[in-house]
Amino acid sequence: MSAESEAVKKARSLKNREEDYALVDQAKLNDQKAFARLMEKYQVQLHFHVQKIVRDRDVVEDLVQEAFLKAFDNIHTFDPTYAFSTWLYRIATNHSIDFLRKKKMKTYSIDEPVRGKDGDMKVELPDHDSETDAELIRKQRAKIIKEAIDSLPDKYRVIIKLRHEDDKSYQEIADMMTLPLGTVKAHIFRARELLNKFLIEKRGQF
Repeated sequence: MSAESEAVKKARSLKNREEDYALVDQAKLNDQKAFARLMEKYQVQLHFHVQKIVRDRDVVEDLVQEAFLKAFDNIHTFDPTYAFSTWLYRIATNHSIDFLRKKKMKTYSIDEPVRGKDGDMKVELPDHDSETDAELIRKQRAKIIKEAIDSLPDKYRVIIKLRHEDDKSYQEIADMMTLPLGTVKAHIFRARELLNKFLIEKRGQF
């Protein structure tokens, strides 16, 4: 059953990709309906993606629309080696990062400790005897993790988000960020070093 289900998923993914390629070909001919269809397909997904990068929800919709405009203005440069969605996400990610750099805004809101394929990032807190303190401990831990993430430079913060919150693979991140795979791995390694240093220093306050 699982093998059959996997086959169905692959077939659906292939069909979706072929549909995107057909729409892109039409969009290259300035077909407005093709533009509209691509926007309709990816509007919601892109909105949530950008919202995870940029904290200010008031500007998210503008950034999404601007990302679509950039994509359509550069549709002739699309490389069918990649999925259209990957190319579009990469444009939205880079555009969001540019926005953050210009505005020097803080990004990446998080309520829980970072979790991902490589295990949890945890900070040790004192034990409390009373079970009623469990919620306080959780809030303290979440606050520390949030501060740690917010303290990272933009290039590290966004990659950590893609890896741990979006559960993207190293290769997927490399494709989205147009970075060499080795650079992505190095950035994640460096980001974790900075996070661990921050958490160790912060731990003494509790």
